[in-house]
Amino acid sequence: MIAIDLLEKYGGVLKEFGKSEIIFEEGTLPTHYYQIVSGEVKMNNYNDDGREFIQGLFYKEQCFGEPPLFIQQNYPANAIVVENATIICVKKEQFFELLKKQPLISIQIIENLAQRLYYKSVMAAEISSHEPEHRVLRLLDYAITHFNLEHDSNGYLIHFTRQQIGDLTGLRVETVIRAIKALEKKKELQIINRKVYRKTATL
Repeated sequence: MIAIDLLEKYGGVLKEFGKSEIIFEEGTLPTHYYQIVSGEVKMNNYNDDGREFIQGLFYKEQCFGEPPLFIQQNYPANAIVVENATIICVKKEQFFELLKKQPLISIQIIENLAQRLYYKSVMAAEISSHEPEHRVLRLLDYAITHFNLEHDSNGYLIHFTRQQIGDLTGLRVETVIRAIKALEKKKELQIINRKVYRKTATL
C-alpha cells in the first residue's frame, strides 16, 4: 500500500514474525503502524465461550490495526500471524509525520479505512438477515474483489479454510461445509482436490 522505501525513510523497521506469534493484544494501546510485506495476519477475539471470531484477514501490501492508532484507543482485537510474515513497523509519531507531509498517502489511508467500514456494514447485514449460502457467497465475492487471489482456468482459488469462512460469517464449520456443497450443486462454486474455486464475483 505505502512504498517500503518511504516507510523506511520515516523510521520503518522490517521485522520477522513466526506462525501463531502475537503482534499485539486486545486491550493494549497502539504504538506502531503495521504493513505486511509477506505472509498473512488475522485480527481476532474470543467470546465468553472461548469461540474465536475473526475480525479480518490481511495479506501482502495490506495494513492492519490502524483505526485505534488515530483515536488513541486500545486495540479491540488481537493481531496474530497465520503464516510466517515480514512486517514493516513504523512508530506512531513518525507515521503521523509521514501523513502530514504526504497528503496523497493520507487519502489512500482514508480510502482503505472507508473500504473496511463498508465491508463491516455489508457483513453485519448479511449475518443478521441472510441464509448461510448467501453469507458464504458474499464473503467469497468480497475476497475476489478486494484481495489478490490466484486465478487459473478453474477460476479464483479461495484460500480461506472452512474454519476461517465460519469465523468471518458467524457460521459453524459444519454449516459452512453444507453451504459450500450446496453451492457446488448450484454451480456457484467448484471443488477440485478439496480446494474451492469461484469463476467470478457478483459484487
